[in-house]
Amino acid sequence: MYDVIIIGSGLGGLVCANLLSKKGLKVLVLERQHQPGGCLQSYRRGTMMYDTGLHYVGGLAEGQPLHDIFKELELLSLPWQKLDANGFDHIMIGDREYRFAEGYENFLEMLAKDFPEDRDSLQRYIQLMQCTDEVWMQQTNAYGYLSNIIPNPLLLSVLSGACLKMELKRDTLPLFTFVHGNAPFIQSSWRLKGDGNMIVRKLIENFTSRGGELICDAEVLELVEEYGLIKKAVCKNGRIYESRYFIGDAHPSVMLSLVKESLLLKKVYRRRIENLENTNGMFTAQLLLKPGEVPYFNFNEFLYDGLEAWDGRGYMVSCRVPEDGSAFARQIDILTPMNISECAAWTDTYPMRRGDDYLQFKTQKAQQCIAVAERFLPKLHEYIQEIHTSTPLTYRDYNLSPDGSAYGIRKDAAAPLLTVLSPRTGIPNLFLTGQSLMLHGLHGVTMTAMYTTKEIID
Repeated sequence: MYDVIIIGSGLGGLVCANLLSKKGLKVLVLERQHQPGGCLQSYRRGTMMYDTGLHYVGGLAEGQPLHDIFKELELLSLPWQKLDANGFDHIMIGDREYRFAEGYENFLEMLAKDFPEDRDSLQRYIQLMQCTDEVWMQQTNAYGYLSNIIPNPLLLSVLSGACLKMELKRDTLPLFTFVHGNAPFIQSSWRLKGDGNMIVRKLIENFTSRGGELICDAEVLELVEEYGLIKKAVCKNGRIYESRYFIGDAHPSVMLSLVKESLLLKKVYRRRIENLENTNGMFTAQLLLKPGEVPYFNFNEFLYDGLEAWDGRGYMVSCRVPEDGSAFARQIDILTPMNISECAAWTDTYPMRRGDDYLQFKTQKAQQCIAVAERFLPKLHEYIQEIHTSTPLTYRDYNLSPDGSAYGIRKDAAAPLLTVLSPRTGIPNLFLTGQSLMLHGLHGVTMTAMYTTKEIID
């Protein structure tokens, strides 16, 4: 008998496991895959490791949003490398490049050199980035508000240019999501010198050292409700685990589908969750480079086809920190948003069995990404040794992410009460965590996990 069973070993589930085990609770994490970590995990091809979702983190320095919780989780001891303070993000719109500098004042002054007549707009933007009032921002449309305080459309596109870490959607994106997805990175931005599995291993090591357990290849098929409480988790391998509390670190619709029969989960609630829209997915081309050819760059490059970042086709180019101390990069990731409808021809297929036409489709997309990246890295194609790709189907099948969504449920400023979900469900001892609740990304999921654990601890 456990105190808490957590279904899913993504970042949210592992943070919950750590915080609850520190309070003396007996925790079990059940993971359906052979490898834990969700979108934080890395995979091996040959001698190289590749990340699936981790690229950079904001707000790790003392006094900043993630510092204290990462200290408590013992993650500050990992080899973090700060990105270039004079330009941690570079935004290329059209044929011009703009830089984001670390620190609010430096950020303003750097962009004021390119937009001297828009200093007042930049000051209003910096004031917004330091706002902590959640309620009105959740109910405010980001594009509408930003357009009002930043009349120059080019400046608005530049300030929105690093937002491939969220879905820039004009008619729905809440200002709350925009601010919390950008502000921590302005304070400080960091890369991990190593793969995302370092975070996974550290979190697992921490909570298992306090008596917690992690079981992989343990897909949960059903959560059994008795007398208004979830009593047990039934796994595909026939094992049954009992607990006082249950936390689901998967998409809310996936978690609710595990409760086959319930007196408390009303049909209207289930339908509401099932009918919520999900954000778009992502196409990723991961490049292994020939040694000694491409110098390492300590920033992220964001490129756009036209002059408009909102609803436009953007690309993010991220460089892996050379772990051998070399001045040259070995790995580069190129990411661009992709709706799962682009993969409609292979909707009913499974990983490794999608056919040659799917491989050809991915090859064409990868070449498109490389061509765009060559605006920033000329002749990049000549330095590529291997290419590995993923689409929304990859996210759908490996992480049970409906529609291959990269950021979970789409938040809507016009309907915050419907799209910003509580960790609580209709069943008193069943809770939710993960990117679909409040905020996505490493920062958002960590904060959400704290809210989930407080529901149990309090």
